[in-house]
Amino acid sequence: MDLGSGIPGDGRCLFRSVVHGACLRAGKPPPSESQEKELADELRATVADEFIKRRADTEWFVEGDFDTYVAQMRQPHVWGGEPELLMSSHVLQVPITVHMWDKKKNCLKIIAEYGQEYGKENPIRVLYHGYGHYDALQSLSGGLQSKLNKRW
Repeated sequence: MDLGSGIPGDGRCLFRSVVHGACLRAGKPPPSESQEKELADELRATVADEFIKRRADTEWFVEGDFDTYVAQMRQPHVWGGEPELLMSSHVLQVPITVHMWDKKKNCLKIIAEYGQEYGKENPIRVLYHGYGHYDALQSLSGGLQSKLNKRW
């Protein structure tokens, strides 16, 4: 498989990408579509709980009313973003690196890093497409560059 894993755009893509990456990081095979959906929904619920647990630290950076935001984030169709990536890193206690394709330089670039307090080695890597969709990044080694050039 090349650049991304083909994560469905069903409102769970951020959570699906993170749990997919967590499996790869742990040396496990990628989850099936149904397992990925179940794990993504579990992560979403835990992330919402983490917002509440860390309310004093997180309330200022969520849009609008905090309680409404958390209640909406519990819904499976609601898109996640940077706050959810940060909470995911805390829930899983691993670093998460977000990559984006730089069309001008024809390469991947890191656009955000979360959970650096849990180490910097072997982060979960997700790819942000720039229009609200996240994908699981398969690998940064061995032949990926040539595959990327063909795909993009």
